[in-house]
Amino acid sequence: MDLVETLKRRRIAGALIVVLCLTTAFVESLAAQGKRNRTGKNASEQLAPADYRSKNFLIHTDLPPDEARDLLERLEKMLVIISTYWGSPNRRVIECYVVKDLANWPPGSLHPAGFRSIAGGGGVTMSQTTYRGRQIVAAKSIVYATASRGTPQHEAVHAYCAQNFGRTGPVWYSEGMAEMGNNWKVVPKKGQPLSVSCERYVIDYIKRSEPKSLNEIVNSRETTGDSWQNYCWRWALCHLLATNPNYAPRFRPLGLGLLMNKPASFNKTYGSMAREISFEYLFFLKHFDQGYRCDLCQWDWKTKFRKPNSVRPLTSKIEANQGWQASRTLVEAGIEYQFSADGEWKTSSDAERVTANGDDAGQGTLVGVILLENENDEYELSDEFELGETGRFQAPATGKLFLRCRDDWHELADNSGKISVKISE
Repeated sequence: MDLVETLKRRRIAGALIVVLCLTTAFVESLAAQGKRNRTGKNASEQLAPADYRSKNFLIHTDLPPDEARDLLERLEKMLVIISTYWGSPNRRVIECYVVKDLANWPPGSLHPAGFRSIAGGGGVTMSQTTYRGRQIVAAKSIVYATASRGTPQHEAVHAYCAQNFGRTGPVWYSEGMAEMGNNWKVVPKKGQPLSVSCERYVIDYIKRSEPKSLNEIVNSRETTGDSWQNYCWRWALCHLLATNPNYAPRFRPLGLGLLMNKPASFNKTYGSMAREISFEYLFFLKHFDQGYRCDLCQWDWKTKFRKPNSVRPLTSKIEANQGWQASRTLVEAGIEYQFSADGEWKTSSDAERVTANGDDAGQGTLVGVILLENENDEYELSDEFELGETGRFQAPATGKLFLRCRDDWHELADNSGKISVKISE
């Protein structure tokens, strides 16, 4: 995993830049690292490299024909998704060397840098871009990648960016978005991909690890190809920013600015939202899983909160298919409040409708949490507490009361219904 390469640049006729964009074992789980392609097969089992073409790709590969055609289909689908997101169609065929077994390739048939990356279980994108002033005159990328399912797609994102924008952006963005492209399964609506879809080992690693801070990801001097663990954090940050409506409107322009070498940066774009992003980023790392929807779990930073009284209860509508939602109620630690919830909801498409009391297993129960600010001026959450259909509760902390329908965080999308909640002293 130590395929660390520095970006190499040289000028030809005053305007040629060569960029090597490397990726390593982010495309493999730890469990898969010991299962890389073996050499020494029988002659009858070896496949000579052959060429396969589609609208946007030319692949040289030793994959069997059916696997090669399947790869082309996946690459074309991925290209539609990323070109839709960035709003720029691919300008030139992307050439790829995709290797299943190095023993099938004659000596000298692969570029040395490509050979080294593939031998290490990863890939490299070699891009040559010619400029006239700041204008791109021509750009050509060649991908070298192992045949493992994610590597060709990851590297093809680098190739697309280099051929269309002349660069791939800073490491955190370049590698994070390459994994985004690899993981996207459907064409995003209005530029926003939706649910989490990534390798299981990525989720397991992030959930058992101490979170890497935003500053460590976007402001450190990390290099491309450094470690699969760093790729995990970059992907997580890019996924949150690209799919959470609180931050997505700024993220796409930020990315295009980085790709076009404009004076854009993460700190300039999100500096005024630092506390909110940090809180939602850590919340995402704690709760996400396959199917998690950042657009459904976004936090409401705009609703006004105030203290309730016995004359005029505060009323809020709580949707079953969303995360923590604003109750509009400011509560004070130790004070008792009265509440009532009217309506029904479902925690899946085939579940029975239930009231805010939930079912026998507790699913569908109306629950609450307090959002507060700690002594470091950072957002913090109280422990979750049950409410149900009607009764009284004592606030565990002073802050803003948020409510939701209890369900697994990554299974909210198929919930339906809403209830009306009234809160008074």
